[in-house]
Order: sequence, then structure tokens, then C-alpha cells
Amino acid sequence: MNPSTLSIITATFPPKQRGMAIGIWAGVSALALAIGPLVGGVITQQISWSWIFFINVPAGILGIVVARLVIEESRDTSVEQRLDLPGLLSSAVGLFALTYGLIEANTYGWTSARIVSLFVLAAASLAVFVALELRQRIPMLDLSLFRNSTFAGANSVMLLVALAMFGVFFYVSLYVQNVLGYSPTQAGATFLPMTLCIVFLAPIAGRITDRLGARWLIAGGMTLVAGSLVIFSRLDQHSSFWDILPGLLIGGAGMAMSMAPTTATAMAAVEVNKAGVGSAVLNSMRQVGGSLGIAVMGAIVAAYVHVPQTDPRAIPQFINGFQRALEVAAVIAFSAALVAVATLRKPAYHAEEEQVVPEVAA
Repeated sequence: MNPSTLSIITATFPPKQRGMAIGIWAGVSALALAIGPLVGGVITQQISWSWIFFINVPAGILGIVVARLVIEESRDTSVEQRLDLPGLLSSAVGLFALTYGLIEANTYGWTSARIVSLFVLAAASLAVFVALELRQRIPMLDLSLFRNSTFAGANSVMLLVALAMFGVFFYVSLYVQNVLGYSPTQAGATFLPMTLCIVFLAPIAGRITDRLGARWLIAGGMTLVAGSLVIFSRLDQHSSFWDILPGLLIGGAGMAMSMAPTTATAMAAVEVNKAGVGSAVLNSMRQVGGSLGIAVMGAIVAAYVHVPQTDPRAIPQFINGFQRALEVAAVIAFSAALVAVATLRKPAYHAEEEQVVPEVAA
């Protein structure tokens, strides 16, 4: 669904308004990220953890109804269309094996036969996918898109953002519950300051992107994110919410300055009739980066924890690993700022691009 929503925005708004539209899209997404953990915490604490799945059923039904009522159909009619089944299967197998291997590597061991086999399968499947896409007459993924340095750079930034931040959300949640003793509801509410910053600032960042470009905005945002991770890395068993709050606010501002402009820049670098493919690539980068980020932070934390969770030494050891992992995440976030400066350019719009016709969108 994520790639589809972005391609709808690209088909609906002219180029010079897309940054603001994508900023609003990012703000609404952040609002959902704020509501989800909070509601999930209340449900887990007051009803049962299994109800976090049931609550999605009415939400899904509502989404279907709204989509049928208000979203106009759009598709790429510029060329012949057909399903690239070999590319679909090879990419699905490769991404599944890679994601599953990264998530389960700490459970089974990075050198276990299961994990090594998954990584080998992922590498082989993705190599087959690339070979197929280079030879297909109508490929699912046009690899020539990556010849555009701005598109390649924006996707690299998205990969690094997810790599740095997804693990932080996961392990800070563990930290506030297992170390500070927060309830599930309190843990869900902890991130509200960060997500509210994104909700209010992302549309502004998108508007600035439309006017001035995203290069230095993203670089500044990722520098703020790196700073927030340094603040998080100083947390210990004696910290309180007020020690966490500055990192949440700075990180929220940095994420707002980074995510929407990165998305807008990537989408501006592809033609409207390739918007679906462009947004799908960007979404894949975020998902793979997120899985890798959780796995990397988990591996660092696990390297410092040598006793059972019930042992009194477990918390100090977890804190040591937690701090080192956040320092690594800060370096990754700052590297994203450097990539943005080196690769991103403001797109040049042409007068004929100002009118976007939904029927020719991906």
C-alpha cells in the first residue's frame, strides 16, 4: 500500500507542490505511528496482547471503503504492460530470505547453517533478479533509474535513515520498560513528543523542499538525528523521562527535516509514469534498512549481555550494549547527511510537467 499511496500523490499533484503533499503524507504517517503504540499499549495492558491484531480488522475495512469512494484509478498507459512474474518471484524470495535472516540471526547465531543458508539464498535470488531485470523486455524494475544520482542518493539516504532509527525505536522501547519500569502504555506514550514534531514539521519541510530543494535540509536533519542518538546513548538505569525528552524533540525535528524531503526528492527524480516503481524501491530500502538496523543493534547489545535476564548484572550489561549500539547508529545517521550533500540535486521542472494527468500515472 505504501508505494501506491506515494504514486497517487505523484499523479495528483504537479511537481512544485509534491513536496508539501508528501510532507502532509509523512505527517499523517507519523500520527499513525504515535497512535499505534499508544493504543497497542492500552490494549496489551487492559485486554490482551492478541487484540492488537484484531483491532486492525475494522481499520482495514474502513480503508477499503474510503479507497473505493474517494481514490481515482490511475495507471501507466505509456507503454505495453504485463506482469514480470520471474522478477516478482526472485525479488520476493531474495527480500524474504534477507529480512528473515537479519531478524533471526541473533536467535540462531550469525554463523549457523540456517542463517548462512538464508543469506546465500538472498544473494543468489537478488542476483538472479538483477540479471532478469537487465534482460527483460518490460522489467518490473527499470534499473536505469539508478543512473540518476539523485534517485540513487535519495534511496541510499532512506536506507541509512531506517538503518539508524528502526533499531532505536525498538530498543528504546525495551529500555524504558525493562530498565525504567514503564508500563506498555507508558512506553507507547514515550515517543509522542517525537512523532508530534514530525506531524507538525514534516509539511513545513515539504514546502521548503518545493521552494529550495532538499539537499541541505536533509543534511541538517540527519545531523540533528545523529545528535539525538548521541543524547540517547548517554541514558542509563538512573535516567528519567526528562533525560529522554531532548533526544525525542531533536530527533523528531531531524526526522521531519529528512524523511519527507528524501521521499519527495526520490519521487521527483522519476517520471510520473514510473512513480509506482520509484516509490516501491524507496519503500523496499526503508524496510530492508529497518530490518538490518534492528539486527545490527541487537547484535551489538547481545555482545555485551552474558547473563540471564533475571541476573542483577543483566541491566548494567544491557545498558553498555545499548549505549554502544546508539553510538553506532549516530555514526550511520551522520553518514546519511554526507550522502545527501554528495548526491542530491534540486530537480529541474519543465513547464509541460506542471499539469499531471492521473490516467498516465503508475
